[in-house]
Amino acid sequence: MSTHFPFTAVVGQQDLQLALLLNSVAPNIGGVLVRGEKGTAKSTAVRALSTLLPEVAVVAGCRFSCDPASPDPACPDGPHEAGTGVSRDARMVELPVGASEDRLVGALDIERALADGVKAFEPGLLADAHRGILYVDEVNLLHDHLVDLLLDAAAMGASYVEREGVSVRHAARFLLVGTMNPEEGELRPQLLDRFGLTVEVAASRETDQRVEVVRRRLAFDDDPAAFAAGWADEEDALRARIVAARALLPDVRLGDAALRQIAATCAAFEVDGMRADIVMARTATALAAWAGRTEVLAEDVRQAALLALPHRRRRNPFDAPGLDEDKLDDTLEQNGGEDEDPDPDGPGGGGRPPRGDGPDTPPRPEGESDDPPAPSLPEQGQGQEQGQPSGGGEQQPVRATEPFRTKMLSVPGLGEGAAGRRSRARTEHGRTTGARRPQGALTKLHLAATVQAAAPHQRARGRSGRGLVVRRDDLRQATREGREGNLVLFVVDASGSMAARQRMAAVKGAVLSLLLDAYQRRDKVGLITFRGKDAEVALPPTSSVDAAAARLELLPTGGRTPVAAGLLKAHEVLRVERLRDPSRRPLLVVVTDGRATGGPDPVALATRAARLHEAEGIASVVVDCESGPVRLGLACGLARDLGGSAVTLDELRADSIAGLVKDVQETNRRAA
Repeated sequence: MSTHFPFTAVVGQQDLQLALLLNSVAPNIGGVLVRGEKGTAKSTAVRALSTLLPEVAVVAGCRFSCDPASPDPACPDGPHEAGTGVSRDARMVELPVGASEDRLVGALDIERALADGVKAFEPGLLADAHRGILYVDEVNLLHDHLVDLLLDAAAMGASYVEREGVSVRHAARFLLVGTMNPEEGELRPQLLDRFGLTVEVAASRETDQRVEVVRRRLAFDDDPAAFAAGWADEEDALRARIVAARALLPDVRLGDAALRQIAATCAAFEVDGMRADIVMARTATALAAWAGRTEVLAEDVRQAALLALPHRRRRNPFDAPGLDEDKLDDTLEQNGGEDEDPDPDGPGGGGRPPRGDGPDTPPRPEGESDDPPAPSLPEQGQGQEQGQPSGGGEQQPVRATEPFRTKMLSVPGLGEGAAGRRSRARTEHGRTTGARRPQGALTKLHLAATVQAAAPHQRARGRSGRGLVVRRDDLRQATREGREGNLVLFVVDASGSMAARQRMAAVKGAVLSLLLDAYQRRDKVGLITFRGKDAEVALPPTSSVDAAAARLELLPTGGRTPVAAGLLKAHEVLRVERLRDPSRRPLLVVVTDGRATGGPDPVALATRAARLHEAEGIASVVVDCESGPVRLGLACGLARDLGGSAVTLDELRADSIAGLVKDVQETNRRAA
């Protein structure tokens, strides 16, 4: 049996530990979303928590972990008689990012149901996690429909599997924990709201604390069993505290004063809906129980707000989660609360988990604080690409104009990429377009095609009654058409001809609008800029559109216009991405006025580079940024060389280019 790193030995992540412990005390809080950079003990803390949860009693032989004291009357393995069961450790189940829907909710064998008349159900991960922990690493990379199923089950405490009129239901109550790195893409605001609490984690910038992290990790790697034994007393004490808090929780009183503070806080921060109020109430109650009190205080409401509201303040993908603590304190004070700062070492611990400092604890580094370090946020200039190509007359970055709604650009044809909302594709979810013989397990039955395949053989099969005699060879899988996400690669001209401040602000506003559209349609995005003598990848293809927006905001302009360099760099990026993710189709968006300059014969070089993309059938759109009374139409010529279409900045708005998608598709169809 593998040994987990002790929960109490984790250094400097008190807020993360507190959020996990509160959900252990009151799972109805709704789980924890942990956001932070890689290497910050997110997964380590979650896995360590599973060893702290008390054992659970289950009905012997039940695949759905029914409680013997009150078995689920609808359990597929039931009915069970109430009585004694067996005890086992609480499970921690990990959901892989690439898991299928059947792996998550369970597989209903349609073949046996139709051919043999037997309702056979194979439980999924939701059943395995019942009364334990369900952990999703990189939850932001999970397909949206799986996240919807997961959060629905967490909210209802049950999982439902419906297939062609056959249904199965089983209990699914678990502590949901998701971790994510925001650099790899954000969750939709609707999904963020479904997580009860959120915690931002970051590596400490204090030397002594980093030294202690390395010291403990090396000691654990050298001898996991001995290291865990050294923290056994602290682990046992924390385990006992969880049990005591659970027992005390029903006796905690949430008074009218605390309720008014909760409601006033949610209203003051303009949080949508009522879920935040409910989560804050449950969290504040759990905080009081954790501190050993039966009365919710203002300090509990304040801490609950810090954990439950930041992710619910996010209005669009370019907003960073956060909470104005001064405003929070003012709101609590105006509604009868006092901003208390309890002693973390006093009775009840002020709601913080114990540090685990005991006789076997390594000495605390000098200068280490009990309080968690403030998260380190990127500075304004951080993330700007290095090695900017030089160009005469470079201007400082300008702010983008307000984004607007754009018309949808799509890739022609029928793809098979990751689920999204842009281009047509064969998917597991969508409208039914036909039927085929199943390749592997049958998942989506096409009933009419199955009946049609079985009908001619009824006499030969000796049919005598009203029922249809169906064999496995008759079963047909439904083929469905939905939408996929694409790789939208932006190639942005940052040369001197684009440098007029008003013009570049409009260009950035247009690209920002397209980035917002890419976020809503679940695309990956990349950003290439060209100016001076060369082009560079400002942002490699990623799911994080807010990272692309940040790079765009810092983009300076000036110098010549190496259009060919930008297109060749795009060709290289697309070639590499095709090897990494061959099913994700690209859409090339070139933002330029088309004035190729610099080097010998720059126009001819740009034409040859564009025809490389045309030869490979890359769908493309050129956003023509030329302005003024005299227009040369060079961007339109570039679009023809690419085999795509051109659209002006004004035409890019949703109300102005109703026929743009058809133009893109028609142009690429002619090119093919």
